[in-house]
Amino acid sequence: MNAYIGTSTSRIDGRAKVTGAAKYAGEFNIDGLVYGAVVESTIAKGRIKHIDASEALRVRGVLDVLTHQNRPRMADASAAYKDDVAPEEGSPFRPLYDDKIMFSFQPIALVLAEEWETARFAASLVRVEYETAAFTTDLQAQRNSAFVVEKPESHRGNADKAFAAAAVRHEAEYFIPIEHHNAMEPFAATAIWDGGGKLTIYNKTQGVQNVQRYLCSVFNMKPDDLRVRSPFTGGAFGSGLRPQYETVLAVLGAVKLRRPVRLALTRRQVYTVGYRPATIEHVAIGAKPDGTLDAIVHEAIAVTSQHEDFSRNDTAWSGQLYKSPTARYEHRLARVDLPTPCDMRAPGAATGVYALECAMDELAVALKLDPVDLRLRCYSDRDQHTNRPYTSKQLRECYRQGAQAFGWSKRRAAPRSMRDGTELVGWGMASGVWEALQMETAARITLTANGHAEVASAVSDIGTGTYTIMAQVAADLLGLPLDNVTIKLGDSTLPLGQVEGGSWTAASVSHAIAKTAGEIRKELLRLAQAVPDSPLANATVDGVALVDGRIVHKRAPDRAVSIADAMRQGKVDRIEREGTVQFEDDDSHARNTHSAIFAEVKIDEELGVIRVTRVVNAVAAGRILNTKTASSQIMGGVVWGIGMALHEETLLDHRFGRFMNPNIAEYHMPVNADVYDIKVIFVDEPDTRINPMGIKGVGEIGIVGTAAAIANAIYHATGKRVRDLPITLDKLR
Repeated sequence: MNAYIGTSTSRIDGRAKVTGAAKYAGEFNIDGLVYGAVVESTIAKGRIKHIDASEALRVRGVLDVLTHQNRPRMADASAAYKDDVAPEEGSPFRPLYDDKIMFSFQPIALVLAEEWETARFAASLVRVEYETAAFTTDLQAQRNSAFVVEKPESHRGNADKAFAAAAVRHEAEYFIPIEHHNAMEPFAATAIWDGGGKLTIYNKTQGVQNVQRYLCSVFNMKPDDLRVRSPFTGGAFGSGLRPQYETVLAVLGAVKLRRPVRLALTRRQVYTVGYRPATIEHVAIGAKPDGTLDAIVHEAIAVTSQHEDFSRNDTAWSGQLYKSPTARYEHRLARVDLPTPCDMRAPGAATGVYALECAMDELAVALKLDPVDLRLRCYSDRDQHTNRPYTSKQLRECYRQGAQAFGWSKRRAAPRSMRDGTELVGWGMASGVWEALQMETAARITLTANGHAEVASAVSDIGTGTYTIMAQVAADLLGLPLDNVTIKLGDSTLPLGQVEGGSWTAASVSHAIAKTAGEIRKELLRLAQAVPDSPLANATVDGVALVDGRIVHKRAPDRAVSIADAMRQGKVDRIEREGTVQFEDDDSHARNTHSAIFAEVKIDEELGVIRVTRVVNAVAAGRILNTKTASSQIMGGVVWGIGMALHEETLLDHRFGRFMNPNIAEYHMPVNADVYDIKVIFVDEPDTRINPMGIKGVGEIGIVGTAAAIANAIYHATGKRVRDLPITLDKLR
């Protein structure tokens, strides 16, 4: 009997990716393909007075130059540009809609040509005359005008009064700069016009059906006339949740020319489609001498664009994670003349928990307590917002197993007390927390008499391993070898699949597959019971399982009928079923994943060079479907946390309102030489309350708390507390 769930299974799409057989959005070739190149604004705010494309149009091979003046018709109402994850407040950006300039490098024209190089060259020949307006891109300059965003959680008690009266107090401000995703695959779209008024769009996205609904709304098209596909995505991490402007521009080109159009954004242009917002985090924590908390105050100010109110919940994690009788949290937004920020791995938690966990470390120093001990003294078995128990919470065990694997007991408490030769050694730790979400999802299974199953859902695989876990779940529940399962996803014509984000896809699609597999089993049992002298004549659906190509009685495995015999008897060569799973809202329990991160840094005292030499991340995330791909997700999150702590920062020149390092040469990220030993531990956490299979998801939790653990280790090594990220050489001098 095969058992794939919970094993270390290699990606079923791995061979296609390493051999180049996997095609991405900008790699679908078709006869007559036209190439697009974007002309960008050179000012940060104002309006276009005049565009002169005459020189570009004279270049041989240039077919057209689209602007707001000659583009095909688009919707006028702002609501038509809303998508499934758009901010509730504000008006989404509309590419080539009018003459308004809202941010530097805004797309203002699209050159269409027979060759990509021709389009790029011609784009440089488009001349634009502007009327400029005053602008600002500086969060610090705008902080006093920031406005409050309403959040659903309620404050507890009078936290400010309790903080003022606390025996031990810590108060500080932490800063996280703008960060960009920099996925390997740039944003691209290939829009194919079929000649009959229908379009197929290959797009880099985390949600094909979201993009389809958006495009249908923008271009007033029927869903049957517009298909969106994204079979492979080369990383997105939140930047692909919303439809981006390359999709609209590619469709505009295809509609105008009645030809297929491909538009791939340059790396610089990718920097205009979203980013993690710069955020100022103010945290105040008051405690008793024994370490138990009296008050937590957490306030955040984050940037947003002038036209949309983008926010994620930075502050409420502080009110949730640790036991405190009083808590107050407030999230504010400061408007700047930049593109709208977007989700970036563990949005809100990566930033908010960084501030919280650094503050907890500083409180531990003030109390002369071990950082793990402090967290255990403040531990809560209930969600502090609602006083609800968790469906499961094994964070204590994360602390224990993580500390044991790291060797935390050997830590000397005093800063600068540990060395390795000429290097200072620091050990730091932090907690991590994320939501365990699940969304309505559908799956279709087609089983053929030769023992092969096709499983289809419109969900995406953004590199997390969705192809593989879908195949694992289906293979186990259908009793088939993994090689006999084919997965279809990333196509808007397939059954309902939400955008892939928030760590909810694995739990959601697995249960859709399980529900549909149950319908397949029911039909197979009906057919098997029609077999003459059937050994399953009196069996019930719940009393049988599909095992090794047979329908088997659970209590008497010798009583079985092969799938092939059952289908032959029923004179069917295929069984197709589709099922949708909806998850009940259970307000009685809180649903979260948790982690404990332990980090070691070694710092050259003379040069200030920081190396993160060891990280142990102990994670409690329910049932792990694939230990190999899940470990990869956590390791990727840890590496990103290293980048957040030490490397990543998008630099702005506020004189021009322009990103100054929009490339992967000057935007620093961890490389192989920056990554040493990372150990991932999955703490056993059975959870039958959250969903029948006990799945929580691991996509986000790996990064949460990692930057704080590293920052805390740097303090332990040097005795110097750096609160603004990234922690670079100059800040340690």
